[in-house]
Amino acid sequence: MTASLHVLTAGYVGPRTASTVSLVRDGDTVVVVDPGMVADRALILDPLAARGVTPDQVTDVVFSHHHPDHTLNAALFPAARFHDHWAIYRDDVWTDRPADGFALSPSVRLAATPGHTPEDISTLVDTDGGLVVLTHLWWNAEGPPEDPYATDPQALHASRARILALGPALIVPGHGSAFAPTPQTPS
Repeated sequence: MTASLHVLTAGYVGPRTASTVSLVRDGDTVVVVDPGMVADRALILDPLAARGVTPDQVTDVVFSHHHPDHTLNAALFPAARFHDHWAIYRDDVWTDRPADGFALSPSVRLAATPGHTPEDISTLVDTDGGLVVLTHLWWNAEGPPEDPYATDPQALHASRARILALGPALIVPGHGSAFAPTPQTPS
């Protein structure tokens, strides 16, 4: 069995900023990744509803990192468990666990991918079309080659190389449309 993935809204960076927000389904597991800043909450909720999902049905929310542009709308999902680099949060329970290798479901797992921040994680999704990686290692298909806000550029490039070595069919970047990696994809 494999998961399905849908980009709810493609993010962007410029005079205005929005995160790429995605929906992953794997059996009873319903995941929203990076429910951050968008021009209007309807840009998250309407595409979710079009997929037949209500906010209460979301079981898990993943934060690639803790910048507000990736976390701002987390409260839209009151029944979810929340995942970051070191723990799972639900209501008033904080459960420590490293993210690297943690499985949310049979086809969805987390990977530690530091660089943009020391705490960055990526969501790896096995789909019928191959591996899809939701990550902030790239802002969009062009990179940028050097992340101007990276706290550790060396770690960023090592994390990019680690992800590209997995042979993803598709990368869903932090602030842009999904893209298929090519030999020109910045590593």
